[in-house]
Amino acid sequence: MTSNSPDRPATAHPGTPVRGRAHPPRHRQGPSPEEGELLRPLTRRQIADRMGELGELYTRTTPSGRRKPPSGRPFSSDPSALLAPSPQARSAAFLRRLAEHMRRPGFELLVAEATRPSGATVLTACAYGFPVLGDDTWWQELDGHLPANLPDLAAPGGLFVIGDILVERRVRTQDQSRDWNLARRLQKRLLSDHTAAVGVTLVDRGDTDTVAALLSWGWRCLPSADRRLLVLR
Repeated sequence: MTSNSPDRPATAHPGTPVRGRAHPPRHRQGPSPEEGELLRPLTRRQIADRMGELGELYTRTTPSGRRKPPSGRPFSSDPSALLAPSPQARSAAFLRRLAEHMRRPGFELLVAEATRPSGATVLTACAYGFPVLGDDTWWQELDGHLPANLPDLAAPGGLFVIGDILVERRVRTQDQSRDWNLARRLQKRLLSDHTAAVGVTLVDRGDTDTVAALLSWGWRCLPSADRRLLVLR
């Protein structure tokens, strides 16, 4: 453990003045704990082997809460209708979505792994995505509410959809603007691996926590109908 106490010569005795005392080191921002986490892509086979871990990561890192009613409609009188899906249901839905996206050409999933003092390697975060073209069925989810230039960027493969970024809460709420923020490292790596001009993602309007996190990581929100379209350049 590092001490901030000034150095004392080994020959000094208690009560003896120390000459030439060095100035204490200037305070500076320490290295991010996330900087030590290794980012690496997984093959489809490796993803299949680690589906259980990825499902647990999703449950651990995504906020859960009570369901919100559709706009303009009252809450149901049935108390069970107000409850959020169980962790198991949310994890299963994520894994189904991931399995579907894995079939897309150019799909890539990155994981962040840290080594514990025991020597064990643990999964701490992941992000995945895939490129889209101008005629991709993915555009149908946007209900036609698109900036005019986005489909043009997609024509040469300039758009990369980021499906999910799964990180611990501290990454969502601390040092979001730092380049070494783990979420920023993941999204930057995905885009640079695919030389994409623009990253895009869709978020449910009710998921305010995720929208706020993405905005803090450099995304900007564009209008869409039932969902929010966010863009990262």
